Amino acid sequence: MSEIPFTIESLCDGFDIPDRVQGFTDIPGGKVIFGCGTVSQVGEESKRLGASKVLVVTDPGLAKTEAVGRVVRSIEAVGLSVYVFNKVHENPTTHDVERCVVAARDAGVDLIVGLGGGSSMDTAKGCNFLLTNGGEMKDYWGVNKATKPMLPLIAVPTTSGTGSECQSFAVIADAESHAKMACGDKKAAAAVAILDPELTVTMPVTVTAHTGIDAISHALETAVCSKKTDISSQYSRAGWILLDSGFSRVLDNPNDLEARARMQLGAAFAGIAIETSMLGIAHSCANPLTAHYGLVHGQAVGTMLPHVIAFNSRAPEVAAVYESLYGGSLMSRVREHLKACSMDKSLRDLGVEESSLELLSTEAAKQWTAQFNPVPVEAVDLESVYRSAFETV
Repeated sequence: MSEIPFTIESLCDGFDIPDRVQGFTDIPGGKVIFGCGTVSQVGEESKRLGASKVLVVTDPGLAKTEAVGRVVRSIEAVGLSVYVFNKVHENPTTHDVERCVVAARDAGVDLIVGLGGGSSMDTAKGCNFLLTNGGEMKDYWGVNKATKPMLPLIAVPTTSGTGSECQSFAVIADAESHAKMACGDKKAAAAVAILDPELTVTMPVTVTAHTGIDAISHALETAVCSKKTDISSQYSRAGWILLDSGFSRVLDNPNDLEARARMQLGAAFAGIAIETSMLGIAHSCANPLTAHYGLVHGQAVGTMLPHVIAFNSRAPEVAAVYESLYGGSLMSRVREHLKACSMDKSLRDLGVEESSLELLSTEAAKQWTAQFNPVPVEAVDLESVYRSAFETV
């Protein structure tokens, strides 16, 4: 498939996406390599960055696929040693990071490759914090708390979801409290992000759906958050355009490589929008649902998103942004996407107990992202959003 000549310019053609966005001008790391077959460049990029021993961080499912083999062969082909840590769990905790640090330290690595979804890339970043700066993940909760240099990181996403490859944050859950800690530092950003649409083709349809809805939520939440800027808004809009145009296509035909490319590029743009702005209450409401009910993040945030859009639309300036993104009803459009992948479920449908809504609201109000919602919220406001999502799809 690698002979298919998709380029960023060709995918953005006709969508009025600014040059600075197409050029990834505002990424926190070094550079982005995009295109079919570009995973073969992991080895030469590792060598260019001065590596001799490379740790590939991935998950057990991906370890059974050809993706890991392609990365390992690329690294070995340039004469470097390579080690694989394949024990990352979804929604990684401090335990995942600690196990990864042991593997990295035992191997004496000098470069890390995060291969997989956001969980693998976050674990790779978390490992980098502790391997180079010591301590525990909670020591880096916040921004720019690492005082020492970190190892170069190459991020290779195999999903079109988090956009972690273009962010300097690692999101790690405390294994005891389940609190999600956002640990950000420019030194943690990937020196190279390799976006190869071919790696996403073999994703199960449920993974395509969950990660795609997550990416859509990133584009839409960053578009209106209180921390948005002119620059972040450009990335939000570009991310939404590509994701909206690619999502139904990739569901209808998982082998549609152009649709896969739009999704991956859109997710990366939305990731940069997060880096340069922030999220909102769709994510602050989703996290307690995952912690208490084990809901997959994409389903949790997808269930909440239409109700958050309705809540935020009470502010005319926010409604105007939504209107600019989608001329019809943005809320209806999001529901169309949810229906297309059988994710149009109420909280009641998903097994959430009505008696827990007050607790969920209290916890959601304490989430970091809640403070950046365009409409200021307290727990009572979030309970009304939860209740809407509980009663209707």
